[in-house]
Amino acid sequence: MSGGVFDWASIDKMIAEKEALTGQAGFWDDPKAAEKVMSQIRKLKNRVEPWRQLISDMDDIEAMYELAAESGEQGDEDEVRSMYEKAKAQFEKLNILNLLSGEVDQNDAFLTIHAGAGGTEACDWCFMLSRMYLRWAERHGYKTEVMDELEAEGGLKSITIQISGDFVYGYLKGEGGIHRLVRISPFDANARRHTSFASVYVYPVLDDTIEVDIKPEDLRVDTYRAGGKGGQHVNKTDSAVRFTHIPTGIVVACQSERSQIMNRQSCMNMLKARLYEYYRAQKEEENSKFAAEKKDISFGSQIRSYVFCPYTMVKDHRTKYSVGNINGVMDGDLDDFMNAYLVAKWKGLPMDGGSDDDDEE
Repeated sequence: MSGGVFDWASIDKMIAEKEALTGQAGFWDDPKAAEKVMSQIRKLKNRVEPWRQLISDMDDIEAMYELAAESGEQGDEDEVRSMYEKAKAQFEKLNILNLLSGEVDQNDAFLTIHAGAGGTEACDWCFMLSRMYLRWAERHGYKTEVMDELEAEGGLKSITIQISGDFVYGYLKGEGGIHRLVRISPFDANARRHTSFASVYVYPVLDDTIEVDIKPEDLRVDTYRAGGKGGQHVNKTDSAVRFTHIPTGIVVACQSERSQIMNRQSCMNMLKARLYEYYRAQKEEENSKFAAEKKDISFGSQIRSYVFCPYTMVKDHRTKYSVGNINGVMDGDLDDFMNAYLVAKWKGLPMDGGSDDDDEE
């Protein structure tokens, strides 16, 4: 598949080869490896079977249309129209999915959010964004796990979430960048309008097929006590782990598990994901995800604005797509923004972030 072209024969061949492996003696002796193969089969089938079903549905619509034309009954025409609208919506959904053909598009993802300057207001905005992405994941039936978070007055200073499911990274990869909030601050006694910023970073969770070399001498490991809510939840051991990759300065941390060993493994997975993006960005002169990371978390560099006052609007400054239903967006309705990004990227359209006159203060 390339540029939206679907290669049926190639995918069918890969499915047949992997299904042949499942019939070999001792296949389930290594449950982890076996589950990986089964997952690959499922993902490949999810690429082709919906298209085959859509073709079958279109054949049914054509047959129903001929019957409706002969009968002239209004009810038959309405049924054909309803069938057609459902098929059209499915086609648009599958067409977007067909754009996710990158090396790691089908992988899980780590999503990290950092509050920008602005104190309590910015920390609340960080929390609001984390809830938005958790709700988006919930809408799609994806699994989520908070790997690390740093609480602050009014919300969160930073948070890292692992989101697991089919094509999570492919959908989320366009979310990396600066997100801007404009609203009447609930923390301002004078009810003034405030602008806050938060940065979002997205990295693919790498599987065994992609290797990232990390030298032991390049790694500094720190352990500390994980944060808790007090009482029985207080962690009395140094189970939380922080990795610092000395050559790049990349820092990752995990405190989601009670075991230091498990937190170390999670940290290593996150570090590999970060380095994968870092090294790929070095090879590409123009890498939008990395460029977004280098920008200041400030006005003029945002990829998307969320305006609550004096009107309501969410606007992506790269694709120019916007909606007025800001409550729906904050409740996880992000698919149209993600789809607009994927289509624009596929078409090679320029997508520089920034500000527009229609949402300036």
